[in-house]
Amino acid sequence: GYLGMAYAMVAIGVVGFVVWAHHMFTVGMDVDTRAYFVAATMVIAVPTGIKIFSWIATMWGGVVEFKTPMLFCIGFIAFFTIGGLSGIMQAAIPFDLQVTGTYFIVAHIHYVLFAGSVMGLFAGLYYWFPKFSGKMYNEKIGQAHFWLTTISMNMAFFPMHFLGLQGMPRRVAYYAPQFESINQFISFSAFILGAAQLLILVNVFWSLKWGKEAGNDPWNHHPDTRTFEWETTSPPPHYNFADLPTVTTPVASHH
Repeated sequence: GYLGMAYAMVAIGVVGFVVWAHHMFTVGMDVDTRAYFVAATMVIAVPTGIKIFSWIATMWGGVVEFKTPMLFCIGFIAFFTIGGLSGIMQAAIPFDLQVTGTYFIVAHIHYVLFAGSVMGLFAGLYYWFPKFSGKMYNEKIGQAHFWLTTISMNMAFFPMHFLGLQGMPRRVAYYAPQFESINQFISFSAFILGAAQLLILVNVFWSLKWGKEAGNDPWNHHPDTRTFEWETTSPPPHYNFADLPTVTTPVASHH
């Protein structure tokens, strides 16, 4: 799905510039303007769906090893999709008028930006850590980091949907007594989530001191999937390659 992914990224980049007023359905804009932004918001779901299905198809067609980077990749896809679906719900004006400015929006944005984007960032960090450090990370600590993050993140952010549907406004320092028990549970979960992130620091320091040497390609990529960074040492020298490689095919191992 290379071509579809490329066009989808361009489409998201372009349409992303013209959907901004879906955050402003309650400010009194006219019906025609609302209708345009509803349509644009729904349209941007199409290239996003293409990307998500392409990621899933890539895993379906590959040989998946459930190591820490892959776990974070799967978590990214799952939770980014949840956040995206609750975002598409905002395109429906009657629903948006009820939940905009409530904790439903807080839940939505955390599923997109934390559960989605940050888990993708962690996936990349674990995947390339052996390359830029020269040492392998500790797999058990990495998996503990993933599971603690996944469980506590859902405990912290999913209940916010219910607070929003019950009408709790966002950006408030005080809230009605009926919301207290859920908010206490969210705060408890958020402390666990924050503490879980200390594991990545533990892993980095453990790996730099006791981690085994990574070698050029610690993941043993199939030749058809190996990109250029795995052709040089871990960590790479400052100049990357002594001589500029001549690339004759899209596959790095065939240069």
